[in-house]
Amino acid sequence: MSLEKFALDGKVAVVTGAGRGIGKGIALAFARAGADLVCTARTVGQIEATAAEIRSLGRKALAVPCDMKNSQQIDSMVKRAKAEFGHIDILVNNAGHSGLFTPALETSESAWEEELRENLTSVFLCTKAVARVMMERKQGSIVNISSRQGDMPAPGSIGYGAAKAGVSSITRTFAFELAPYIRVNAIQPGGVWTEGAAPFLEPAKDVILGNTPLKRFGTVEDIGLLALYLVSPASSWVTGRMYEIDGGLDFIASVYDGIFPMQ
Repeated sequence: MSLEKFALDGKVAVVTGAGRGIGKGIALAFARAGADLVCTARTVGQIEATAAEIRSLGRKALAVPCDMKNSQQIDSMVKRAKAEFGHIDILVNNAGHSGLFTPALETSESAWEEELRENLTSVFLCTKAVARVMMERKQGSIVNISSRQGDMPAPGSIGYGAAKAGVSSITRTFAFELAPYIRVNAIQPGGVWTEGAAPFLEPAKDVILGNTPLKRFGTVEDIGLLALYLVSPASSWVTGRMYEIDGGLDFIASVYDGIFPMQ
């Protein structure tokens, strides 16, 4: 076995939501492994900063503003990526967000639909657009960032939980339909400490860590290294799988009750 199987030299990766947090961590992990990057998100300054950091590592990087809910913008982003690099080998569908703590009976129809489009439809649209380019060379690897909330009750986040359950489903379907040429897998993170997640995690810190065997939150590096494995030749016999990474956290009822009291 050789560590060379984890190298991404000559590969081109598109990472959505690459301006900060998990997306940025994944983009940097890929760059350190030898990949060139297309960094995309809605906030121009953030993806340009990520791209500059990647270039400082000696890799090429293209920053492309894109709203992943808009199929026309996605198609334009993919065209720019292909024009710049000639091909796309890797896609990480990371962009998305969660509205926090609205009970199901108080969740409006518009909020429900927005959560699905932000966290599920966006993955469907981007995967279709990029997979078409990958199929031109009959090779590629796709990683979707899902969530543990897709496999369990999601009190206060019913739309987000439903969307992430959908991400797991389309991961398996795309993996089946795109095989044997393109591999598709998903990562289901637990509590990862980022700037965006901190306002949610801080109030629940004691409850979460009290139920986490490894007694710490995850880092963007933790997720980046797992993503690196899933897009590299090291995982060439892996597709259609969900990978939980959460420090061993058991999402039992007492955890939810401490985070989001149901009474």
